[in-house]
Amino acid sequence: MLLRSSSGPGSGNGPSLPELHRRLKWVALVVLLAFGFLVGRLWQLQVMRGDSYYERTVSNVVKERYLPSVRGKILDAKGVPLADNRPAFNIYATPKQMTDATRIELSRMLGLSDDELAKLDERLAVGKKRDPRSPVLILEDQGRDRAALVEQSLTKLPGVEVHHEPYRFYPQGDLAAHLIGYMTQMTAAEADRLGNQGYDPSELVGRYGLESAWENYLRGKKGKELYAVDARGQRLDEKTAATLIAGERTTAAVPGANLVVTVDVELQKIAEKAVSHVAAAAVVIVEPRTGKIRALVSKPSFDPNVMTGHLTRAEETLLLSDPRKPFIDKALRATYPPGSVFKFVTALAALEDGQGAEDESIFCTGQYQLSKTTFKCNGSHGKLDLVGAIQHSCNVYFWELAQRIGLDRMAEEARMFGFGAPTNLGLNGDAGGRIPTKAWYEKDSRYKVGFATNAATGQGDVEVTVLQMAMAYAALANGGTLWVPQIVDRIEGSDGRPIKTYEPAVARRVKLSADSLDTWRRGMWKVTNERGGTAFDHGTFDLVPVMGKTGTAEIRTKKRKEEDERDVEGYHPTRSHAWFAGWAPAEDPDIAIVVFVEHGGSGGRVAWPIAQQILDGYFTKIKGMPRPASDDVRVPNARGKVLKR
Repeated sequence: MLLRSSSGPGSGNGPSLPELHRRLKWVALVVLLAFGFLVGRLWQLQVMRGDSYYERTVSNVVKERYLPSVRGKILDAKGVPLADNRPAFNIYATPKQMTDATRIELSRMLGLSDDELAKLDERLAVGKKRDPRSPVLILEDQGRDRAALVEQSLTKLPGVEVHHEPYRFYPQGDLAAHLIGYMTQMTAAEADRLGNQGYDPSELVGRYGLESAWENYLRGKKGKELYAVDARGQRLDEKTAATLIAGERTTAAVPGANLVVTVDVELQKIAEKAVSHVAAAAVVIVEPRTGKIRALVSKPSFDPNVMTGHLTRAEETLLLSDPRKPFIDKALRATYPPGSVFKFVTALAALEDGQGAEDESIFCTGQYQLSKTTFKCNGSHGKLDLVGAIQHSCNVYFWELAQRIGLDRMAEEARMFGFGAPTNLGLNGDAGGRIPTKAWYEKDSRYKVGFATNAATGQGDVEVTVLQMAMAYAALANGGTLWVPQIVDRIEGSDGRPIKTYEPAVARRVKLSADSLDTWRRGMWKVTNERGGTAFDHGTFDLVPVMGKTGTAEIRTKKRKEEDERDVEGYHPTRSHAWFAGWAPAEDPDIAIVVFVEHGGSGGRVAWPIAQQILDGYFTKIKGMPRPASDDVRVPNARGKVLKR
């Protein structure tokens, strides 16, 4: 049977031609609508939001980093560097790209210690909090070998970079460390606080001394570099980067200013060598004519090169556990009872008020009875006038003066010489000390007459700093001008051009009669130049005449006295503090000097020989003065024993 085709018109097996046309119209409409949507979306992305998406795309590949400024130098009065910069390799990492695998690989490659890993993790945490896409410093001042290992393996360490940058360096080692200070990286709290001042969380900041106090001058202004990276965080070539980065890609850094200080490195070395045999000490040397500090010593000390990024936890623990407290500036911040070097306050107050006279004699039996308390002197001196009492440091004489003038009058005189308030040097705490008054005692207890007795000889609740004492003796040396201590002479640009020069500043003029001052000075002369003087019996100084006063400040302790006699030249917390204060030459002095030995014992036996050694170095090495030719000249050695030259 033959079958007929059913595809002809009118067949019911397929759409009719009109139906097909209708369906094609709908398909065309859908295609047109889809195409229109795509065109509209493309117009929206390219035209309306093009700039925004372009910026977002660029921000993913264009990075910025700060270019560190060269920190200003700290120079001594003759231009010798105390703080400088040297080239170093610093390793950075981008927190967002620093995976655990990268951290492990970096640690394995460099052989990182536990301390270094802890530092790395801490810095990454700070950087991640601030900006996880910006590189942070994770390991500073790395050796050339470590830097080379990282640079050769950058493909294995995504987000890790090596930068060749200047690094803080202290060419004199631990010399004048408390004065200069050191640098460390910012804490997380500091990074948050200083971020709006242009600080990067990776930066090191001044942490102590001049490095901290003069941070704004020393730090300079950072530059900025824009660069492009690929998906792995690796830098793109310059040609590609130029197509992605508009405008200037690099803003140059501005170097910091240099500080020129008043300290003389050579004199500082002489002073530090002179106290090298004692466990804890402070020395301040100042110009009486200007108030400029020429040397500032605090012992024990630290090495700022170690403190600046290289201190291990073990070293930190050792320093913090040292009972001598090496981080405390013993010249500026720590306060101590001054002992007999404070007696000038009592003497001058009595002389100015007419309550004492140079030729008035008092008989010292070795003790002083006040109410039911017996105060013991350091000897039985017999009949003494005021000059003789200064020479022999007779406590009985000054206790008698104290009962005449009272505690508040002594406090008034002490404050005139700068005690009881900061010196305004502005470094390391610059403590004010304590000068007690009747009102001060009445706050918590009842005033007793014995408090004035103690204060008259620099004991009891009187506490001063070594710097305060140096400025006070400088005022005695120059006739009554109390200077604000000066440590910075001028600020210079990195090219040596002067920016600012500081002039000496007067704190006050102490009202003193010439007669009162002359009486005290003649007593000081006898201390160092006549037999029986508390300094003379432990050595004389023959290059120039020296004015001086010794002090042995007792401390409050319940230990047995026998323990205080052990190891006379060592450190023992029950032993008295040793002081010497004076100036040289006697007339028109060049320098005033204060030597303090913590728990050193007798001022005459311990502090005075140190002062002699410093004065000898100053006048022979710095001033170029020849020593006397006589074979009979007596010179103390470093431990106070008098030898013939």
